[in-house]
Amino acid sequence: MADTDQTRAYTPRLKELYQAQYAAQLKDELGIANVNNVPKLSKIVVSSGVGRHKDDKRYQEVVMNTLTKITGQRPVARQAKKSIATFKIRKGMGAPIGVYVTLRGDRMWEFLDRLVNVAMPRIRDFHGVSAKSFDQQGNYSLGISEQSIFPELTFEETTTLHGLEVTLTIKNGNPVASRALLEKFGIPFEKEVK
Repeated sequence: MADTDQTRAYTPRLKELYQAQYAAQLKDELGIANVNNVPKLSKIVVSSGVGRHKDDKRYQEVVMNTLTKITGQRPVARQAKKSIATFKIRKGMGAPIGVYVTLRGDRMWEFLDRLVNVAMPRIRDFHGVSAKSFDQQGNYSLGISEQSIFPELTFEETTTLHGLEVTLTIKNGNPVASRALLEKFGIPFEKEVK
């Protein structure tokens, strides 16, 4: 049977580009001897804290709904790990203090594609993401102040605004190699002022 577009399995666009072009380009640009040591995206964690609204069930439902719609996965509620009197939080209390989703595989690649090409251009007064948000291992964290940039959400679902944290976990990375990888994916970094 001939291999046609209908019989071939679907592969996300960014994953295909990474395997076909970006990995080899990064190997040459970074001077890495083995292609298996090239930085590679391993998972994306999308999270949101409920903070002051830990007792507000409606707010928690809005946050859960937002993460479900933009990631395509049901989020996991996070309980407090230790007691903090100032914030009136007790270890293991009933109400969640945050929710998160861990994306791997095709969902991870599709989310990154939508984030870079659809959501980021919708941010008001956007001048690029900070280049200072890398940790020692080369993982990158990005804060989003409001969920309304995602087109999956209707106007009614964005009336209660809340922020999100997107963490890109990169294997074989360091800040320089990880930045090179993210620039290949199209993430715009701020221009450094000299």
